Order: sequence, then structure tokens, then C-alpha cells
Amino acid sequence: SLAADVAEAARAAWRVMWSNRFRTGLTLLGIVIGVASVIVMMAIGSGSQYQVMKKMAVFGANKMYVGVLPPTSRDRSGPLTLADVEAIRGVPNVELAMPYIEGFVMARRGNVDHRTEGGGATTDFAAALDWGLAEGVYFDARDERDLGKVAVIGKRVRDALFADGSDPIGQTILLDSVPFQVIGVLAEKGALAGNADEDERVVVPFSTASARLYGNPYPTWVAVSIRDMQQARQTEQAILAALAARRGNQDARVYNRAESIRVSAETERTMTLMLGLIAAISLLVGGIGVMNVMLMTVRERTREIGIRMATGARQRDILRQFLTEAVLVSLLGGVTGVVLGIAVGLALQLARVPVIFSLTAIAGAFGCAVATGLLFGYMPARQAARLDPVQALASE
Repeated sequence: SLAADVAEAARAAWRVMWSNRFRTGLTLLGIVIGVASVIVMMAIGSGSQYQVMKKMAVFGANKMYVGVLPPTSRDRSGPLTLADVEAIRGVPNVELAMPYIEGFVMARRGNVDHRTEGGGATTDFAAALDWGLAEGVYFDARDERDLGKVAVIGKRVRDALFADGSDPIGQTILLDSVPFQVIGVLAEKGALAGNADEDERVVVPFSTASARLYGNPYPTWVAVSIRDMQQARQTEQAILAALAARRGNQDARVYNRAESIRVSAETERTMTLMLGLIAAISLLVGGIGVMNVMLMTVRERTREIGIRMATGARQRDILRQFLTEAVLVSLLGGVTGVVLGIAVGLALQLARVPVIFSLTAIAGAFGCAVATGLLFGYMPARQAARLDPVQALASE
């Protein structure tokens, strides 16, 4: 039967491989390195992609930020207004729009002065920026209505003003000589590459900032949350169109973080795929090594092939035998490569390198190893099967 023939071919192939252990090991090396390289490269690429996406998502995965260009001598447009914010809220796919007014302020507690980024926001601050609290509470609608002198501070401000370790909640600080009560501390966010430290910040109610700190009601920018990230580009265009119609000027600009994250994700996926393809070259080299060794094996065993043919072996039996040897080498190399690749990946994890294993990459690398053996083993096997029995028996 076919199963019995294949089993016998496998046993014969194993005996040949074992009798030439050193050469078999060298042949395996190319396959092992190729499979392990693909697994490790894809794991590192996926890990790096996840880290970048996670970091960017901390600053809002479905966010946009709307501002206007500074006016010029020919440009009569003014700053953003709260009416502009209402127009943005009316755009389809916009979940919420939060006006934010900002500018540097001098924060003081006791004899400690600290220059920091001041900001005025509505009660949508937490939802609009995905920014939680480390402790305390946010200001509420009553604070917004009554121009409440309450503040939520960032971690850097807390470290500067409360270096003595005292609890900031309930204490009074001065912002540009205006007293504010600290009611909360923002959760730490750090900095995205190239940006200022986001934790260097004090946030107060928008109405209070407008009246007591900056003296105007005009938002510096507007934070926008959208429902469907796939519609990010269309939503951006709709916001620009709505503001152009209302303001009579195309001076608005949108920083589309949702679209940036989507593009970054695609770029990271492309880079990961490129790493995998570069590593796959090792598999190709390993396959060429298999073919080279199999061709040498056919030449060395010409007389054996002639004897087998003279005693009744058919061409397909010879073909099966040599193909089985090539596939067995590739199988063994594939399994060893998978084990080595996972071991290297785990070692990198212990070294705190971001690594995420992909079952698809592991299965793909192993499958390619077997396919490589089959592909590159076919030509030597076919050459062995087509040998003339008389010439084969006459060879030394």
C-alpha cells in the first residue's frame, strides 16, 4: 500500500541521514536558521507595532484636534468661538467636541514658583481626551457655571509644588496670583515622541480660565471624539466644510490623530512583513543547501540506485525515496527552527524586548520549510529516478 511504501521510504531515509549525521546537520542548519529568523523577526515586529499603537492610543485613538491658522494682514478671520464648537458638534460621526483654552501660567505654593501649561476645559475633559485621575475628582457643571476656582493638576506640577510629599487635594495654589483649590491630580501620560510632556499641566473650568486667567472666551483648540475611526478622513473633511461655511474662511486646520494612528498601524504592519520577508531569504538559502546536498547524495549512491532498479524498483519508488529524504530533512529542520525561534523570543521577553508570537508566522515558517524541502528536493529525486540502470551499475 501507499502508506506502507511511504513508511518504508521514511525509515530508509532516516538510516541514510543518521549514517551521514554531520552532513545532515549542516543541511539542517540553513532550514533551522531560516525558520527561527522568520519567527523571531515577526514576533519582534508585532511586539514593536503593539507598543507603538498602545503608546499612541494613550493619547486618544479616536481623536481629532481643531485649530485655526494665525490671521494675516489679508485675512480678516478671527479666533475659534464657542459657536464654532457647536457647529463641530453638529457634524455626523462626532461624538463630542470640547473647547480648550490654554497658555502658560505661573503656579505658586508657598515660596515655590513653577511655570507650567495652564488650560481651561469643560466637564467633557476626561471623555474628550481619555484622561483619568490618579486621585481626587474633576470639576463639575456647577463649577463651570459659577466660575469655580478649582484646579486639576498634572503629575509634574504636583512633583514641583508638593515636593514635601503633602497631599495636594484640598490645598490652595496660586495661578497667576489667582487662588485655586486643588481638587484632583491627573493620571500620568508622559510624552509622545517629539511632543512636550503632557503631565506639565494645570486644568481649570473653561469659564474660570476665560474670565480670570486669559481674559477672553476664545478656545485655543477643540478636542473632538469620533464614533467610527474608519470614517476619520470623511469626518475631518466634514468638520472643515462646516467651519468654512460658518466662518466664511478656510482657515481651520484639523490634526487627525485617528487617521494618523490608522496610517501608523498600516506602516508598522508593512515593516513587520518586510522583516519577515528578509528573514525568509534564509529559508531560500536553506532550500538551496538541501538541493545541493541531495544532488551530491544522488551522485554518491548511483550504484545503489542501479542495484535497486535491477532488482525491480520502479522510477516512482526511487523518486519517492529521495523526495522523502528531502522532506524529512526539512521537517526536522522546521521543528528545530520553531523550537529555537520560540526559545529566542522568550529570552528576548525576559530581556524586556517587546515580543508577540504569531501562530500564523510560526505555521507559515514551518509550512515554508516543508515546501522548500519538497520543491528543492524534487529535481535531485527526479534525476535519481531517471538514471539508466545499466550505466548506474557500471559506475564506481
